[in-house]
Amino acid sequence: MSFIRASSNTFARTSLNLRATVRPIFLNSPRPFSSTSINQMVVSPFLYEARKTTSRNAWAKEPIVKYEELKPITQQPTDEILIVDVREPDEVALGSIPSSVNLPLSRLKEALDKGFNPGDFQKEFAFSKPTYDQNIIFFCRSGKRSANAAELANEKGYSNVRNYVGSWLDWSKREGEDKDD
Repeated sequence: MSFIRASSNTFARTSLNLRATVRPIFLNSPRPFSSTSINQMVVSPFLYEARKTTSRNAWAKEPIVKYEELKPITQQPTDEILIVDVREPDEVALGSIPSSVNLPLSRLKEALDKGFNPGDFQKEFAFSKPTYDQNIIFFCRSGKRSANAAELANEKGYSNVRNYVGSWLDWSKREGEDKDD
């Protein structure tokens, strides 16, 4: 009996000592790297640059978007970059770029007007009205209407707009979805 008492007594003292020396290891431990470096590792370089910058001089200084830049953006969609298809709904039904939203050029001028209520915009187009400093990429079938859309958006005060010149024809060719012949 004395052996059991002694060993349980020893166990109690040992566990008491252990409790005193155990410290939480996560409370004050330094982070091995910053959240910025995590974003650089996880997110594509094109998308990281777009997320990192918001001024016109930074993101939209190059007004033309190429397929190689757009592809990773479609694979990691965010609210920070809006891809807008300005074709008419019957054209969009033939296919569209992943993560894009439809805002026909015929409605763009009215929709981007300051007086167009954001709630009505949401109801009518099924996405939130873009903010004036939001990164926006326009595309259409061949790049002409999207160039007009980018110009119109600039006139309406949207400062971070770009145009995917290749538009749907380039995208569908590269993705093997050539449905526009």
